[in-house]
Amino acid sequence: MARKRSLVVDDSKSARVILSRMLEKYDIEVDMAESAEQAIEYLKTNRPDAIFMDHLMPGMDGLQAVQAIKSNPQTAMIPIMMYTSQEGELYVGQARALGAMGVLPKQVRPVDVSKVLYELHLLPDRRDMTEPALAPVEMEGGVPVAKAPAAAIRPAATASASASVDWARRLETTVKDQAVDVRRFIVATLDSFASRIVSDVRDSIPATTLEFPPQPVRAAPPKWPWALGIAAASVAAVVLGAGWLKTRDELARSRAEVAGLTSANAELQHARSELSATVRDLTAALSAVSLSTGAAPATGSTGSAPFAPRVELVPYLEIPFDRGRLDVLRELLTRLEAQGFHGVLKITSFAGLFCLTGNAADGFTPALSSLLASKCDLVGNPFEESLSGQQRQSLAFANLIAGMRQRTGGAITVAIENAGSGRPVTPYPARAESLTAGEWNRAAIANNRVEFAAESSSVP
Repeated sequence: MARKRSLVVDDSKSARVILSRMLEKYDIEVDMAESAEQAIEYLKTNRPDAIFMDHLMPGMDGLQAVQAIKSNPQTAMIPIMMYTSQEGELYVGQARALGAMGVLPKQVRPVDVSKVLYELHLLPDRRDMTEPALAPVEMEGGVPVAKAPAAAIRPAATASASASVDWARRLETTVKDQAVDVRRFIVATLDSFASRIVSDVRDSIPATTLEFPPQPVRAAPPKWPWALGIAAASVAAVVLGAGWLKTRDELARSRAEVAGLTSANAELQHARSELSATVRDLTAALSAVSLSTGAAPATGSTGSAPFAPRVELVPYLEIPFDRGRLDVLRELLTRLEAQGFHGVLKITSFAGLFCLTGNAADGFTPALSSLLASKCDLVGNPFEESLSGQQRQSLAFANLIAGMRQRTGGAITVAIENAGSGRPVTPYPARAESLTAGEWNRAAIANNRVEFAAESSSVP
């Protein structure tokens, strides 16, 4: 069967590389274009099986490119999936109205990629997506047993445990098959050896003995064929014994490796629990710091304080102006509008510098808590640095800001700013040989944040 081919269109080189690596794992050939104009030129001579289209690009944007491709009869039947950080029902509706099949987010998970590939008919059959793809393992009587995944298990930990179970099962099956093949070889060898002996014995008997002698004498059967048979059986027993010992040693090593993976799985779960507790503690501490800074709270026309400056933490690999910060913004704007507030709501994002492991091609993730900080592959925030101004907020976030400005006639405006990593609220620990990634990333989590502050103006 010929390999499927896809076209990835994105002005960000890192985004193109990350998605292409994921698609290549499914044996899909990937061509890349860095602009919509280059993609349209490519389609004049090539017909990929699917197109993954970014939205925000210099020149022609993604929706305009989709409209141009679908309006051309020669390319109209190529399925297109938007590959962008834009989201929301409004954007998905616009994309589908122009001919796109849906939206694949930039913060994509492997299970999302497989679902999209099934929708685009780039994979041969449909698998059950309701069951979890990966599961941690437990040991019962020295044998690995799959355990149903819990919501608190990290995807990386469950992937390692499930892969180890599948690997152990495949190894046991292979060993059994090899044992069967060895037994068949020994039996075939013995049969061939016996046939050769019988043939040699027949050839060694003189032709005269085959005639009826005048006085036949019954001779005792020779004993050496029995000796040869016993020797062959002994050789077979030695071979089987050696094979059994080798199989037993390989099975013991497999069980030891499974036990090690299970221990690593438990350690990852414990580290995740510790990280969740640290995030909760830091959130409470930052709220207390905000209230104790002495900053004068903003006031509306009634003279009452709408709210004190507010701090919200941003998990790594999430865009700052989206998700939980969207709910906070909606709550604060509703409160300000109810109090008759006139002024500016300032929203400032700050980047934390994380201790990360990985590489530029496959992406970076926060390192394990037990890893020494000196072993980190990178200390920084490459995801934050890769975001442009428009990519830092979701479509729903931008719509909420625009709707409030129109509804209040400009009385309430929202100003968004990116302050980078230059103003940490929690100092990073001093570099030392015993410093761990967990200690460093506690400060990075506290510094990766968004701050909300209101500044009132005189009522016009």
